[in-house]
Amino acid sequence: MQDAKGSRRGLVKAGLAATAAFSLSRHARARAAPAEIKLPENIPVDRFDFETKGIEGWTTVDGQWAVEDMAGAPSGKKVLVQLATKNEFKPISGREDASGGIVFRFTDGKYYVIRANALEDNFRLYYYDRGRRQLASASVKAPALGQWHAVRVVALGDHFQGWLNGKLLLEHRDTRFRSGRVGLWTKADSITAFDDLTIHGVTRGG
Repeated sequence: MQDAKGSRRGLVKAGLAATAAFSLSRHARARAAPAEIKLPENIPVDRFDFETKGIEGWTTVDGQWAVEDMAGAPSGKKVLVQLATKNEFKPISGREDASGGIVFRFTDGKYYVIRANALEDNFRLYYYDRGRRQLASASVKAPALGQWHAVRVVALGDHFQGWLNGKLLLEHRDTRFRSGRVGLWTKADSITAFDDLTIHGVTRGG
């Protein structure tokens, strides 16, 4: 998402579905949830916990990404952190923006992104193709900075679903982008940590 505030992405080639624990999000209001998309059985699974392997082979589109120790991580001690380049370091913060999410089907600068934002009351799905466009949105409660939360997206064909902290909140269909990389995303002055990125689907190398 390249807008006036700018976005920051770290990418790994992959497909189908991704789940990430990240330190920024919100709990959802109760609502009826659609049926969960079922992925094919026996598909490959890649997991990045950042304990033994960093982001070698990833493509950094923007921002300052680093693997660092962080107390209280969901598993192990190491997490992937995006440090806003012109801010003092402060774990999980942001004045203009405080967001985190998952990029998927990234190819030639075009992609989808599902994200939560601590400074806004929403959980949203966007696409980007020379400009940002919102596809779906769910209202969520005010977030708590500095806490760990989970975001998940499933993309099977043109059918997308998005989860926040184990609750299915978004469902949408779109046919713009069929394949591409999976990555992690923040925006503007967000300082966001990520742990345990798990990808279910066919990968195409680093």
